[in-house]
Amino acid sequence: MSTNMNANNKHELIHQTFVASQAGSIHFGQVIAALMSVDVESYFVDYRTRQVTYYFPSDETLQLSYDADGEVFAQDFDQAAVKAAIVGAQKGEVMYPEFKKLTQKAGCIGYFVWIKGRHVSYLGRNGETHVEHFPN
Repeated sequence: MSTNMNANNKHELIHQTFVASQAGSIHFGQVIAALMSVDVESYFVDYRTRQVTYYFPSDETLQLSYDADGEVFAQDFDQAAVKAAIVGAQKGEVMYPEFKKLTQKAGCIGYFVWIKGRHVSYLGRNGETHVEHFPN
């Protein structure tokens, strides 16, 4: 149970989840389940700075960085292409490394995952947004 875990254990579980997701070895649902187990209420993936920031109810944060891997950012936000990447991920056909490439090519610069709110807000460089609710 999360209340019995100290901060170091929580941070280690988040780091392990982050590494597995970056490697494409776990699905989004597994990421969410792991983060919920340590009380993460939301997180922000910033493609431009290559950082992920995790937010806890106490307003504590944890920030992790990842390496660039041939990132190509489109100037225009293509909501249909972002949605197609999401659908592929939901079907288990697209794992995270490919998801990042697809959404970046669609003009996405990052996204907020609102765990408690059960949705993700994808962002374009001109303030565009696409909101995707978690599937049941």
